[in-house]
Amino acid sequence: MRRTLPAPRTALGLACAVVLAAPAWAAPSQEELLDRLNQLNQRLEQLEQRNEQLEKQLRAQPPAPAVPAPAASPAPLEQRLRKLEEAQQKIDQGLESESISENEPELTSRLKAVEYQSLNTLKAARVIESLDGVTAGVSFTTVAQSPHGVASTSPAGTENGQLNYRADAFVTLPLPTVGDTESRIFAHFRMGQGAGLNALTSYSKPNATAFRVQSAQPDDSVAVLGQAWYQATIPLPFGGFKPHSREQLEVNFGKMDPFVFFDQNAAANDETRQFLNTAFVHNPLLDAGGDIGVDANGFTPGFRVSYLNNRTKSEPWRLSLGVFGAGKGANYEQFFTSPLILAQAETQWRWDGNPGNYRIYYWQNGQAPGYDGVVRSRSGWGLSADQRVGDAWTVFGRYGQHIVGGGARFDRALTLGAEVAGYDWDRGGDSVGLALGWLATSDNFARDSATVDADSDGKPDYGYTATAGEQVAEVYYRYRINKQFELTPNLQHIAAPGAAPGATAITIVGVRAQLAF
Repeated sequence: MRRTLPAPRTALGLACAVVLAAPAWAAPSQEELLDRLNQLNQRLEQLEQRNEQLEKQLRAQPPAPAVPAPAASPAPLEQRLRKLEEAQQKIDQGLESESISENEPELTSRLKAVEYQSLNTLKAARVIESLDGVTAGVSFTTVAQSPHGVASTSPAGTENGQLNYRADAFVTLPLPTVGDTESRIFAHFRMGQGAGLNALTSYSKPNATAFRVQSAQPDDSVAVLGQAWYQATIPLPFGGFKPHSREQLEVNFGKMDPFVFFDQNAAANDETRQFLNTAFVHNPLLDAGGDIGVDANGFTPGFRVSYLNNRTKSEPWRLSLGVFGAGKGANYEQFFTSPLILAQAETQWRWDGNPGNYRIYYWQNGQAPGYDGVVRSRSGWGLSADQRVGDAWTVFGRYGQHIVGGGARFDRALTLGAEVAGYDWDRGGDSVGLALGWLATSDNFARDSATVDADSDGKPDYGYTATAGEQVAEVYYRYRINKQFELTPNLQHIAAPGAAPGATAITIVGVRAQLAF
């Protein structure tokens, strides 16, 4: 191993180098140099001797005991890391619980609060999304009527005033689209009390809003599920491009009111806002005459299919076919034995730019009730038309006639009328309605009316020989108080009620109040 030059020798070498590197003008003599070197050499030997003595002394002394170093305080960074780790543990423990505690960190409680708010918002958004397209409505209608000139042949009690109410609630629920097919479910609930003046012996019934569940007591107000049906709307042609489709097929099945799909009319169709007498609400042969064949509450199960052609938007046309339960089939006591069949063709025309709807239909009821208590098959055809004339007037007309079958008290009916909006007297929400009707007595009833005993009690049910027919007139003024509330004074006049010879004409004064939401 190479020995390192001690410090004295190193100093001597440096001194020699300095002396040798000195300028020539300052160079000492040779004797001086030798003298200085000798001095340095002596000094160096003394230092080496002293160094050896010190090393011997150090070897001879025992090693000093080790003094433990003072404990070092943790660095500030380590302290901060430890605090952060403890805070993180508390946050983790707080997040493991769904409840919010006042002892947990503020960050945890605020995070949970934001999460709960987000969940509530998401739930509300899902509810709103699920309700997208849902429509619902409620209406309450009450009618007060007072008759004058009631014939002695009418049942007792009909000479007094009557008060009734009816409440309707409906909801339409869209279903998820399957391909291009749109579907929806419709439900309708109805309740009410009061039979109105519909027990009169007249052909027509003066209060189409009267509703009471026949199996309940007069004091009871029972709600029934009137309608519950499904509808599928299928664009045509099948597999085509839906936005370009101008044709569609509609399919309905369930429990329904056939008048929702057949014999519609823009001016005479809604007894809660327009005419009250059944002769003007629908075709008298179907409604007042009983050919519609529904149950005691006015509804029936059935099936309907409809084809709509909208290639000419100004003049669309539709074909519809319906098969409904009649008689005991209407109240689910039997299957569709001898059902009600309805077929209708309709179109829309424009007269001087104003729209009008024109419908022609055929019906066959396999279980039509008769005035003699006999159930038989009956068929007929009818027309229903409404036409807008100008901005305010809508005129309408209906005609019905039996083709096959007897048992009906009247077998032909014609109704005409108009509804006028109140634009000319600055009451655009108001309307005036006027209608006239003629119900012609059937030959069979004219022959049998004096003797028929349908209930077998030994007494004739009518006890008179029916004349040519019954005439009906009605006028109303619908006064709109606001969008939800309307009052409608109503006046009806029934001449030759029930086609009884010499019968006193009946005048009925009434008022209708209707709330709708």
